[in-house]
Amino acid sequence: MYREQIENYFAAHKDEMLVELEKLVNIKSVANPKEAKPGMPFGEGSAKAMEAAAEICKAHGFDVKNFDNYVVTAELGPQPAELGILAHLDVVPEGKGWTKEPYKMSIEGDTIYGRGVSDNKGPAIAGMFAMLAAQEIAGSFKKGVRLILGGAEEIGSPDLAYYFGTMKQQAPKYSFSPDASYPVINIEKGSHHPVFSQTWEKTDALPRLSFFHGEVTANIVPRETEADVLGLKAADVQAAADQTAAATGIKFTLTDTEGGVHIHALGVAAHASTPQVGKNSLQAMLQLLTQLPLAEVPSTAAVKSLNRLFPYGDYNGKALGVAQEDELSGKLTLNFSICDFTEEGFTAKYDSRTPICANDSNMAQVAKAALEGCGFTVTGNEMKAPHHVDENLPFIQTLLKVYEDYTGNKGECIAIGGGTYAHNIEGSVAFGCELPGREYNIHSADEMNSVEELLLGAKMFTQVILDMCC
Repeated sequence: MYREQIENYFAAHKDEMLVELEKLVNIKSVANPKEAKPGMPFGEGSAKAMEAAAEICKAHGFDVKNFDNYVVTAELGPQPAELGILAHLDVVPEGKGWTKEPYKMSIEGDTIYGRGVSDNKGPAIAGMFAMLAAQEIAGSFKKGVRLILGGAEEIGSPDLAYYFGTMKQQAPKYSFSPDASYPVINIEKGSHHPVFSQTWEKTDALPRLSFFHGEVTANIVPRETEADVLGLKAADVQAAADQTAAATGIKFTLTDTEGGVHIHALGVAAHASTPQVGKNSLQAMLQLLTQLPLAEVPSTAAVKSLNRLFPYGDYNGKALGVAQEDELSGKLTLNFSICDFTEEGFTAKYDSRTPICANDSNMAQVAKAALEGCGFTVTGNEMKAPHHVDENLPFIQTLLKVYEDYTGNKGECIAIGGGTYAHNIEGSVAFGCELPGREYNIHSADEMNSVEELLLGAKMFTQVILDMCC
């Protein structure tokens, strides 16, 4: 029911959708609480995106509320919202390697380019237009629908904590977040991301590591890592660099500096939930450094310990002693992403996505013991619990049926390592917008989406609204 009306609506409104999406993509909305200002809890970029979305929703006739630029909501129907659509407007930093303008949306044929076109501004616009389509087709509803747009999902979702906690807003009975992949994600792994560090007195011994810098964002496989070694020249490092490059696929560039050599490692970025897809430049750099004739000083010992605990190619925490899996949620994954050395110590962090079977005793305490055994100080060792919604619920079955009807593919529930807005909300799952087997370059250079796939998502969301709320 409604299929023909839905198809006709989006045939008529495709260009309008793309115009509204461009308004959001052209805003650099990287959330950063360190850049907070009055009325801008996550910096100017995030706030601009929230305000732009509020104006877009108001222009289309929705009842809109802006919760201090943490969250913007748009309501469909006067009844209390029983169905929610959860999306976010913040993005990860653009990084390097783009061949397109990251904050100037472009379209080539059926392909849309720009940071956020897939994660998650495109799906947010699809959700809004699904509400408009449903309203035009049905006219009235037995149950209300709420679009919930946040400004800080990529940094741990403090926006939703403010909305549901500080502002004491009730979550709809059922909701979906189009911030992952189809068919339906009813299990999101837990997570563990402690910070570990060590300090020491500065030394003049040579050769020694004087500087090391990995990523700034934990949930990205490090694409670039840099290091400075004093007391060696590029010629002294070349053989080890060539050997490590051959073993890892990482590209190393060596540059002589005053008193030493600068080493640049170039890998392949990927989402932390799928570290095997990327090439971790940080771990490759550690492997290279352990092959150099460095002085026996604390920084050298720390490099060797880190390389032993997080060797290149270990995506499941085997060396750390935490590898595990279960039938429902699969294997634990681990992405060693942040590591910064100075002359007087280092600070590091990993991002691990943990299956349902992982807990404090078999994960957090094991990792802490291994890290402390190397002389490191560990903080933030708490684990985030997994999220699991029963696949037999009528809401879940509705989503699966809509997916099957519109794609012709089998609908099934799956588990992922990535976290979405659905994670801490009872009765909430992820639904879209990535089709299986497709690459969207999410969290990487040249992020992309397909016009037709964006429309497909909007059509399915419309069908879900009509099936659930009319």
